Amino acid sequence: MLKPRKTHHYIRQALKNDCLRAAVGKATDLAVRKRQDLVNETPYWEDLRHHVHHLKSKVLENPEQSLMTFEARCIANGINVHWAEDAAEARQIIVDLAAQKKVKKIVKSKSLTTEEIELNPALEKAGLETWETDLGEYIVQLEGKTPSHLTMPALHLSRYDIGRLFEKKLGIEYTDNPNELLQVARQRLREHFLSADMGISGVNFAAVEEGAFVVIENEANAHLSISIPKIHVAIMGLEKLIPSLSDLPYFLKVLAPSATGQKASSYVNIIGGPQQHLMEEGPEEVHLVILDNGRSNILADASLRETLFCIRCGACLNICPVFRQVGGHAYGWAYMGPIGATLIPLYNGLSEGRYAPFLSSLCGACFDNCPMRIQIPKHLLTLRNRIAESGKTMLIERVGMKIWSMLAVRPRLYRFITGLAAIVQQLIPFDKAFPAPGYVRHRALGRMDSKGFRSRFMDSEDRREGGR
Repeated sequence: MLKPRKTHHYIRQALKNDCLRAAVGKATDLAVRKRQDLVNETPYWEDLRHHVHHLKSKVLENPEQSLMTFEARCIANGINVHWAEDAAEARQIIVDLAAQKKVKKIVKSKSLTTEEIELNPALEKAGLETWETDLGEYIVQLEGKTPSHLTMPALHLSRYDIGRLFEKKLGIEYTDNPNELLQVARQRLREHFLSADMGISGVNFAAVEEGAFVVIENEANAHLSISIPKIHVAIMGLEKLIPSLSDLPYFLKVLAPSATGQKASSYVNIIGGPQQHLMEEGPEEVHLVILDNGRSNILADASLRETLFCIRCGACLNICPVFRQVGGHAYGWAYMGPIGATLIPLYNGLSEGRYAPFLSSLCGACFDNCPMRIQIPKHLLTLRNRIAESGKTMLIERVGMKIWSMLAVRPRLYRFITGLAAIVQQLIPFDKAFPAPGYVRHRALGRMDSKGFRSRFMDSEDRREGGR
């Protein structure tokens, strides 16, 4: 199981894996180009970004009222609503429901939130056969890992990797032909769809006014997971609310280009209750688990509330220079990249997530590419400040900053120490950078200036005065 506190270890592993870095680089390059082409074709793109940001702000201004209205409308539509305070409660609700309904096999789709609450191990422990049906999720499930991207779960694998994985796990003859691999997965998954007792999905958007939720996809596997089993369970973070289905088109217009470089997603499933009695198809029961798991605390934090505006498109991951070098598993949790770097300490605590906000160059590309205009660099700086104030930084860093602050308020001592360092550097010349322990392995510190900034500045002032 990945842990955010081990991110240094994961990063070192990723940087040694040339195949992983090549696969991530190729996939993100393509996604960035496709997105930019569509943005260039949309003259009102910035207006859309501002509008969807406003819509999210509007519905989350009073989250309690929005949630109560949404719950009432869902119940009126025949949806069974469950509330989960944390991940453990959410898992227990679903496991208990499966036991009550005598479920044996489950198919899942569009369920990134279930990765957050680690649902699959709980289902398997309860003896429930569980299958991911998104192609990327299916691949990483066979691999025994978690998704490495918000919208492209198997981003870290090449077609050769997938061919070897299918050969090992599915017992087929090796092939790296994408179409042949797709047909194998389709055949295996179709059998699971037809024999499943329960379908579990995530939620992209939840319309308050109508009491309905939306699942967006490109493969039709979500539609099969929703419509074939007798029971449909959806799990959504309480931040997924939008005011109304009439607002949905605005979100769809920014989601598809940002996520996959498409003008529109292939399938938009709107679930407003059980349909079996009306359409003679679809689920007999619909259950919706509304998950808090720390979200209410974030909503109460005015400086960081905006992080919950994320629509999980992955655009910030694709453009991030850090993510593009190490991939998603290096972050150590279900959410990764720039938005993951903000969410990891918020959901897991400052101690567990103390490294995540520092996995950023603060170049600002994530904000420029975010369709929801989330000011990710600003939030990362806020979290860095909180981590530093909480004392969760490394010992060598805390000691170093205390020494620096002591010298900074004592100019004469500062000049003496830095001058001494310059002299030592001249007496014992180093080939590269000045050897600061724990620093130069990862950053270029540079060499000390033998004369010093103050001396050079004073000389410059003297020359300026002399020229007048």
